Amino acid sequence: MMISAPSFLLRKLLFVGFFGLLLGLSPAAKAQTWMVSTTAQIKLGILDKYGQLGPYTATFVVHNERTQKDYLLVKEIPRGQSGVDVLFPTDPSDPDYFKTGEGEAAQATPGRYTWECRVKGARAVSGRFVFPEVSNDVTIIKKEQ
Repeated sequence: MMISAPSFLLRKLLFVGFFGLLLGLSPAAKAQTWMVSTTAQIKLGILDKYGQLGPYTATFVVHNERTQKDYLLVKEIPRGQSGVDVLFPTDPSDPDYFKTGEGEAAQATPGRYTWECRVKGARAVSGRFVFPEVSNDVTIIKKEQ
């Protein structure tokens, strides 16, 4: 069956017109819109260098010097694995996250912190860090008319 040229042309015009109408009804952006996210985290870790201990429990304690609050995270290190790295603060939606004894989740608050990791009740490693202040800048690009 052959399609006549005027019928094909009419369908094409209707198709183009329909989508042109849809595009014309969509909201027009006045400027480019960006979303931005910056998250700072500190990586802490412990390692039984020669794997002599076997399975053990590592208790990370981070102390906020300004608020005097301690945040704890307990990690079980299984046989065959000699260490672990953790991020501070940890998102509270994670099953294991840094929290106070009352369950308050650690926040990414700028300031000075000390930390230690305890194994079998004794401090195995420790250190200190300054949590950075982060900010976001957004540039608005106006759409040319």
